Amino acid sequence: MKKIWSDLSLNYRLASIALLLGFIGLFAGSPYHGSRTTINSKELGLIVDNEVDHVKVEELADWIIQGKADFRLLDLRNEKEFNDYRIPLSENVKTSSLEKYPLLRNEKIILYSDGGIHSAQAWFLLKAKGYKGVYILLGGLEEWKEKVLFPKIPANASAEQLAAFDKMKEVSKFFGGSPQTGSEETKVAEVKAMPKLEMKSQKLPVKTTKKKKEGC
Repeated sequence: MKKIWSDLSLNYRLASIALLLGFIGLFAGSPYHGSRTTINSKELGLIVDNEVDHVKVEELADWIIQGKADFRLLDLRNEKEFNDYRIPLSENVKTSSLEKYPLLRNEKIILYSDGGIHSAQAWFLLKAKGYKGVYILLGGLEEWKEKVLFPKIPANASAEQLAAFDKMKEVSKFFGGSPQTGSEETKVAEVKAMPKLEMKSQKLPVKTTKKKKEGC
């Protein structure tokens, strides 16, 4: 079943989740503490017909390297998985806790999980709540591993592919990964060894109030 789900397109997954959440809302009430969400059927139709908002792993890696801080990166996996390895700058939050999580409606929010099911569900819930700048990390952590941490050089690579691989080798090293250039056995062994880095999660902004100057 998991294999079948992973083979589906992201848009199809979102449509399936939308139908499921709609069914639950009609017959069982909201599963999120009685809160209500609004489903815009016209918008949902456009989502299914067109490309859903997404960010590629290569784009995210480039933003992190450049030191960009104009987005929130949310990791939707459980706490143990998050502590074992997470993408730099990510914050750990459960899908069921999103409603009370301190997010601003004008923020750029990027969601990721292992493959896509949790991020697709969280994307739908936030969109239904009126958050406009919500994106899914395309392929999730699995694609991050494949293309950022452990990029592979294609067989019979063209000059263009070799140049792209050389670039990704440097990106991989930046994140503590291992470019895959050896035998198939070596590749499997290296992919299992996730980089052990000191990765600090992005801290929530702390509001400060300026102290009024006392009169002379």
